[in-house]
Amino acid sequence: MDHVPLPKDFLIRTLSEKDYPEISAICAKVYPTERPYTDAELAAHHRLFPEGQFVAIHQPTGAVAGAHFTLMIWLTHFHLDDPWDTLTADGTFLDHDPTGHTLYGADLFVHPAYQHHGLGRTLTWAARNLVSSKNLWRMVGGSRLPGYHKVSTQVSPDDYISKVKSGEMIDPVLTAHLHDGWDAVTAIRGYLPHDVESEGWAAVIQWVNQACPPPPDWAISKVPRKK
Repeated sequence: MDHVPLPKDFLIRTLSEKDYPEISAICAKVYPTERPYTDAELAAHHRLFPEGQFVAIHQPTGAVAGAHFTLMIWLTHFHLDDPWDTLTADGTFLDHDPTGHTLYGADLFVHPAYQHHGLGRTLTWAARNLVSSKNLWRMVGGSRLPGYHKVSTQVSPDDYISKVKSGEMIDPVLTAHLHDGWDAVTAIRGYLPHDVESEGWAAVIQWVNQACPPPPDWAISKVPRKK
């Protein structure tokens, strides 16, 4: 797995210190109800796992168009439905484990001015190449469910995810992830607590590297949920 589908006029590279202010500004636009990353947090990501922090650059202007931040974990150290702040140590990535079997896609965002160019797919593909090059078993992430608020009084989060997977319903974000080769595993309460459209819910999504066998005695059913 080597080819990254690169849109015209864009390139993908790893994070550098000069990108920090632009990334924080993009976060404020894309996640207006969340606190943007600080320079200290971005520096920690860069220091702990530099090859796992990707940025998309608009070549004609040199502007940062989007970013994808990842870290490595052992999922058995967590609950299956742990929220983002638990999986990222409150956004610091201090729980990054270079011996982990799973690449966790902590964040992926694209500046509104550069959306609909396929950059989300390109950044995802770059991370999957990292999974393959490191011979990791899989990649996981969280998918917002912005269509869920429309049906939340009639359908449970897990049933909603099942209906989106079957094509019975369409979700603006999860449906796109499924088309990009992700599988939805379960629902998470409070993944992004201030996400009104999703009513705080998200889906655990995963992409399995078929070239790498799962860890010995592994079964996702063994990973506990929070009580």
